[in-house]
Amino acid sequence: MNPKIFVGAAVGVFAVVIAVVAFSGQNFINDVSDDGLFFSGETNRQVIPISIELDDISIIEVNERAATIEVSFKITNPNYKSVILQLLKYQLFENGTRIHIGEIGERPEGMVTSSNYFTLLSDTSLILSDKATIKNSGNSPELWEALSNNSAKWKILGEANFNLSSMTSGGENEITFEFEK
Repeated sequence: MNPKIFVGAAVGVFAVVIAVVAFSGQNFINDVSDDGLFFSGETNRQVIPISIELDDISIIEVNERAATIEVSFKITNPNYKSVILQLLKYQLFENGTRIHIGEIGERPEGMVTSSNYFTLLSDTSLILSDKATIKNSGNSPELWEALSNNSAKWKILGEANFNLSSMTSGGENEITFEFEK
């Protein structure tokens, strides 16, 4: 038999498969839902928000000039696909007074020259921490007393920006959080 017939048949079958996929209105790969890899095009893609928990606030050092505080967050990805955590911003309050504004990561703007983001694989957790040094101005002796005695009343307000690791699905997402300790 002529080998051109087999090559022509293979090319024809390949063209038919591409045409069926292109014009069927179906998305064959779903990397977000629990249904697995294959799903119907009518199914909405739902990105499940990441979970952020306060892991710890610890006072590392206090002296008459400055105090060093470490804040740790536990981030969990419940999605079927990996998630990129771009930026976690937070404000640290002690007894109603804001004493620190912190950021972990960075949001890309314009031309990205480097990447400072975190990838969370499916169903995994990650601990992110940030250290803050607070200088003693002498204007708030109550704050310094609470830090020295480790009796501070903490409150954290923040937001996190994340998206799926696939740029074609999920879009940009934001979640806000608040903790008291």
